Amino acid sequence: MAEENLTDIKEFILLGFSDVPNLRGLLFGIFVIIYVSILAGNGLIIIITKFNPALQTPMYFFLGNFSFLEICYTSVTLPRMLTDIWTQRKNISLATCAIQLGFFLILGGTECFLLAVMAYDRYVAICKPLYYPLIMNYKLCVQLVIGSWITAIPVQAGLTYQIFSLPFCGSNKLNHVFCDAPPLVKLTCGHNAFNEFPVYANAALFGMFPFLLILVSYLKIINKLPSAMGRQKAFSTCSSHLMVVALFFGSGMISYLLPKSKKSSRIDKILSLIYSTVTPVFNPLIYSLRNKDVILALKKYILNQDYRIFFFYI
Repeated sequence: MAEENLTDIKEFILLGFSDVPNLRGLLFGIFVIIYVSILAGNGLIIIITKFNPALQTPMYFFLGNFSFLEICYTSVTLPRMLTDIWTQRKNISLATCAIQLGFFLILGGTECFLLAVMAYDRYVAICKPLYYPLIMNYKLCVQLVIGSWITAIPVQAGLTYQIFSLPFCGSNKLNHVFCDAPPLVKLTCGHNAFNEFPVYANAALFGMFPFLLILVSYLKIINKLPSAMGRQKAFSTCSSHLMVVALFFGSGMISYLLPKSKKSSRIDKILSLIYSTVTPVFNPLIYSLRNKDVILALKKYILNQDYRIFFFYI
C-alpha cells in the first residue's frame, strides 16, 4: 500500500497568497516597496560603513557584512515571490525548489552566527574596553565573518539533500510562500516525526545555540555593570542589536521548533515573512534610528551627494 501511495512529484505548486486573490495588486506593490527598501537601506549601510572614516570599527564592520547578508538573504525568496504574485504562475520544479531552500538555509544559518558574533563584539567592547582593540583586531573580525559563512554551508547543504532524498507522496501543493523546510517535510512520506527530526536538530544547532551565545554575552554584560546607570547605557548601545535578534530568532524558532499541531499554515506563512522579510527591511531603520554615529554618517553622506548634484548642474 505504501508503494502505491507514492507519487512521482516533479514540481510543487506554491499556494502562497492564493487564498486572497483580490489582494494580488496590493500584495505585489507592498513587496516591491519592501524589496526596494531592503536593497536601498542595507546598501546605504554598506556604503557608509565601508567608506566613512568614523565607522571603521569592528562593530560597523560586522554591521556592513550583516547588511550585505540581508540583501542576499531576501534576494533568494522575494524576487520569486514577486514573479509568482504578478504572473500567477505558481509551479516550481524540484531542482529549483531545492536550490532555493539550500541558499535560504545557508544564508539563514550564517545570519544566526553573525548575530552571535555581533553580540560577542558588544561584550568585549563593554566588559573589556582596554583590551578591545587587541582582541577584536581586523584579522579576528575577518575570521569570525568567514567562519559564520563557512560553518553553515556543509550542514545546510546536507539538510537540503536529506529533505529532497525523502519520497514525496500525495499532493504536490506546497502551502507556503517559498520553499522552506517545515512545509516541505509535511509533504514527505513515511514516519513524520522521523522526517522532522533533522529539521528540529538543525534549528537547535543554528537557532538555539547562537541564541544561547547571545544570551550569555548579554548576561555577562549585565553582571559586569551592576549599577542601573551602567546597565541603561549598555542597553542603549546594544538595543539595536537586541531588536534585530528578537525579531529574527523569535519568529524563526517558533516556526521551526513549535510542533506542527500547534500552528496553522497561515501562521507559518506570517512567521516566515517576519524572519525572511520584516527583519531585513527593519535592520537599516533600527540601526539608523538607534545609533548616533550612523545618523551622523548618513547626514554627511546625503549632504555630500547634494553638493555633488548642485555642482554638477552648475
